[in-house]
Amino acid sequence: MTVEQLYGRLPVSIQNAICSLQGWKIQKTRYSSSFWKMFTAVQARGSAGLLGAEVFRDIRLNSFVRHSVETVPYYQDLFKKLGLRPEDIKTLDDLKALPVLNKAQVQDEPERFRSDVISERALISVHTSGTTGSGLQFLSTAEAQHELWAVWWRYWDWHGIRPGTWSANFGWRPIVPVAQDRPPFWRINHPGRQILFSAYHATPENLSHYLNELRMRQPPWLHGFPSQLAVLASHLLETGFELGYQPRWITIGAENLLPHQVALIEAAFGRAPLQHYGMAEAIANISQCELGRLHVDEDFAAVEFLETGQEDIYRIVGTNMSNLATPLLRYEVGDQAELSLQSCLCGRPGRIVKTIDGRKDDYVITATGAKVGRLGNVFKDLEGVREAQIRQSKPGEVTVLIVKSARYHDGDEAEMRRQFASRLGSSMKVNVAYVQAIERTKRGKLRFVVNDIPAGAIDEIEKP
Repeated sequence: MTVEQLYGRLPVSIQNAICSLQGWKIQKTRYSSSFWKMFTAVQARGSAGLLGAEVFRDIRLNSFVRHSVETVPYYQDLFKKLGLRPEDIKTLDDLKALPVLNKAQVQDEPERFRSDVISERALISVHTSGTTGSGLQFLSTAEAQHELWAVWWRYWDWHGIRPGTWSANFGWRPIVPVAQDRPPFWRINHPGRQILFSAYHATPENLSHYLNELRMRQPPWLHGFPSQLAVLASHLLETGFELGYQPRWITIGAENLLPHQVALIEAAFGRAPLQHYGMAEAIANISQCELGRLHVDEDFAAVEFLETGQEDIYRIVGTNMSNLATPLLRYEVGDQAELSLQSCLCGRPGRIVKTIDGRKDDYVITATGAKVGRLGNVFKDLEGVREAQIRQSKPGEVTVLIVKSARYHDGDEAEMRRQFASRLGSSMKVNVAYVQAIERTKRGKLRFVVNDIPAGAIDEIEKP
């Protein structure tokens, strides 16, 4: 019996206790005294002005490049091959001397990107799936993770959100057994002050239970994937449900925020969602200020915007200056942005981004009618998967296209099927097709979920 199966057999009260125990562990590690020192430093950096932020970035970049070349095999060989020295990279513009790095290169030789001066005891393993759906595991440090969360909390703090604020979270965690057919379709993390709502039980029949729970507890902060918040908002508007209160904040993450989702969420909850862009690899971070503009967090990562050949559209490429364990210089995640030439009256530093074209996936529709988004975590531990795409043409059945890497092995497909079952149930039929390549959009992006069912298309959800 797996841990997930054992968890699924426990009473809801014990499952809540387990979620709270996990939440307590996160509070102890993520928000230790070291985090608060980092948060204070990050706050101070945020008031340096644009020139100060860029000077800080370039000084930090030069030091980071030196560390990379001196301690990481891949960069030792690369700089020798190119005839470069660390001191040749002094500014953001100097990075153009280096080639752009992609996930496949890191997947194929992860040990060559690891610094040899970080002790084993200081290392933390991080898992991500990203835009292409392929899994990536890399090493980080507690200090790097503290800075990542400190920068995110700086953004939330701009809007008045403080640690300890109760939130309703709509994310990917399978915290409710998939076979459960009666409420509660949520679990409570008391130390983290979170109501964790299941993304996998959000059927039209169940969504009123979600809204009832919100009405009873009235959490001031809603956070989650915009695809899930949009489904909940659509149900609220369609049914005329009386929520009885207005959330003070709505924040999103991990997916593209589309204009119709903004309108839908604002119409339902009376509050427009705040936007933030970041990722586990920490190669870029973009935060929305109080005046609604998106600022590049220049002090955190060295972010470049490379031309795509399309007017005003740029590829996002970045250098993760916070992670000394796995330096990634000029790393591309596959996202794009439209830049703005306007300044911002808020006074906060950072180049202004107009729009971000990141993860934009359709829903997967289960046999029960639930619309499930953000399934990339099915693949986050499967480093043998180079690329993946989920296609659907009828409810309760999907076809998964997989491009293998050299690290793929027979157990990867079994693990993928187990992950699908844990999220969508054993009744979901999963077909697998191995292909040499997956078709891109006109902008050259890979759509992770493509649904031919009109109700499953991310752009087809009813507007207010």
